[in-house]
Order: sequence, then structure tokens, then C-alpha cells
Amino acid sequence: MMNKTQLLTLLAAVVLFLGLYFGFDTKSSKPAKANQTESAQTESADLASMRDEALATLNAGQKEQLIALENKMDGAEEGQKVQLLKQLSGLWYNFGQIPIAGEMAELVAEIENADSSWSVAGAIFFNGLMAANDPKIRQYCAEHAVKGFESAASLAPDNPVHRVNLALVWAENPRPNNPMQAVMMLRELEQKYPDHPAVYNALGRLAIKTGQWQRAIERLEKAWSLDPKNQNTPCLLAQAYEGAGNQTKATEFTALCKGR
Repeated sequence: MMNKTQLLTLLAAVVLFLGLYFGFDTKSSKPAKANQTESAQTESADLASMRDEALATLNAGQKEQLIALENKMDGAEEGQKVQLLKQLSGLWYNFGQIPIAGEMAELVAEIENADSSWSVAGAIFFNGLMAANDPKIRQYCAEHAVKGFESAASLAPDNPVHRVNLALVWAENPRPNNPMQAVMMLRELEQKYPDHPAVYNALGRLAIKTGQWQRAIERLEKAWSLDPKNQNTPCLLAQAYEGAGNQTKATEFTALCKGR
């Protein structure tokens, strides 16, 4: 499984804190709670179903590894429980069952309540969103990626990377009623953090996604100038230059990308 640094770098490079305002009317508070309970029960059932389906795809050795770790959870102290959950997350991820890996990481984040832990959970679910073809799984991963990055941003509001990553989720899975949300978020971040490379990497990635090659090059070159050690910027620049028809520069950055 990718470590925390790799996951955070991936999301920030290939890529506002949004407060969630629930204006419940006091007269409708009970129905709202009932709806929340029903939603939680439905999600729990969905997770159980996904886990059962995932287990059916594993071989005997893989199942044995998971069961051995799960058995250790009984009676484990909190610190040990966190480590076991991280190991379970890693196993599920390595077995190609990313949503289940994300759930384990989310349990870790709920215990640790640290922005880094929530960001890792969000990153795993984002990878699941990118990898999935099933609309139901994509939506599930998108919702939990948003939860992870919003939680991280609420705990570390001065770290723009969490908001950049949140914008990338919206770019990959836009809300029907607000398709420009990701772009607007990133533009606000650009104004607030004009020298942060993660913002320009994300803007460059969105430009590549829409075939705006020159704009992508400009943004990614700025990201590169701000952080020439970034592992993902040259890979994005290779794509942008190739799209723009500049094979010389594309080859140059492809070599840098492979070298990292």
C-alpha cells in the first residue's frame, strides 16, 4: 500500500474547505434524524455487501491473512487497534479492494482525528473513484473522499493541500447542480495561495482533462518552478507537451517522470 506521503503527493499533484451547513427546522428534527439513521443503516448494509463480494474474489491465502488480523482486533487496546486497522487497510488495498481499504483507513481517522489520517482515507477513496467503473462504487468512493478531505481541511484549515484534493474529487465526480465547483474552488485557492505548487498542479491537470494544452503547460511550468522536486509535475508536463504537439519537451519530461 502507498504510504501517507505518497498518497498525499499523488492527490496534491495530480490534482475550500466547505463548511457543511445543515439548516434543520426544529419542527422537522425528528424526521431528519430518522433519515440520517436510515442512511447510515443503508450504507452499513452496502459496505457489508461490498465486503462479502470482495471476499468472494480472494483466494484462501488472502482470506487467511485478513481473518488472522481481524481476530487480533478482539480485545486490542486502541493503539494496537489502529495498527491492525492500518494493516487491514494495506491488505485490502493490495488485494485490489480499494473501497474496503478506504473504510479501514476511515476507522483509523475516526480514532486518531488527525488531518493526515483523514487525508489518507480521502486519498484511498479518491483512488477507488478513479479506478471504478461501477457508478454505485464511484459514488460511494466520491462521497467518502469528500468526507475525508473535508474532515482534514476542518482540522488543518491553513493547509491548502486538503482543499486542492477536495477540488479534485469534484472535478472527477462533479455535482450535477454545480459542475464548475472544482474550477471555482481552485481559482479561489490560487488567489489565496499564489505560490503553492499543488494549486497549479491541480489547475494543470484540469486543463489537460479539457484539452487546454497551452494553459496546462503554463500552470504546470509554474508548479515546476515553485517545486522542481515534485514527483508528479514532470509526468503531467509530459502529457501537456505531448497534447500540444511538442514532442521534444514531451520526451524530456517523460524521462524525468520515469526517473522518479
